[in-house]
Amino acid sequence: MPQAHVAAIHIASEAGSPPVPLESVRAVAGEGLEGDRYYHRIGTYSKKDRPARQVTLIESEALEGLTREYGVELAAGATRRNITTAGVALNHLVGRTFRVGEAVLRGIQLCEPCGHMERLSGKDGVRNGLVHRGGLNAEVLTGGTIRVGDDVTVE
Repeated sequence: MPQAHVAAIHIASEAGSPPVPLESVRAVAGEGLEGDRYYHRIGTYSKKDRPARQVTLIESEALEGLTREYGVELAAGATRRNITTAGVALNHLVGRTFRVGEAVLRGIQLCEPCGHMERLSGKDGVRNGLVHRGGLNAEVLTGGTIRVGDDVTVE
């Protein structure tokens, strides 16, 4: 199995705005990813899930499964998750500490897909196809730069 790594990074500056792909982003302890809507506390779920939505992650394998099993193709940014990973089982990181590039994160809870994400993606079936594999909500314990290609390692 290949080394667990960051496959893509996306942030959205405002609630509902399209996610923008980045090659790197700075994670700030206790705040989230610089420039992201949740960093600025203006995301759709900012008040409800603080600190859980400081960083959201999803597995590239979940997107591959969505296509394979449901016939729905969804680009990584369309999931509205910040970090797309490859080679790591994110569901197993709830309550665990892990390193993504220079940053240290702690998994808070599963990030189940919602109707809001499905509406913004414009694709029917996304919500059902990503149940229990919609990603992970995490908080930033130690800040640092996260780059596409960086390793993801469990502490």
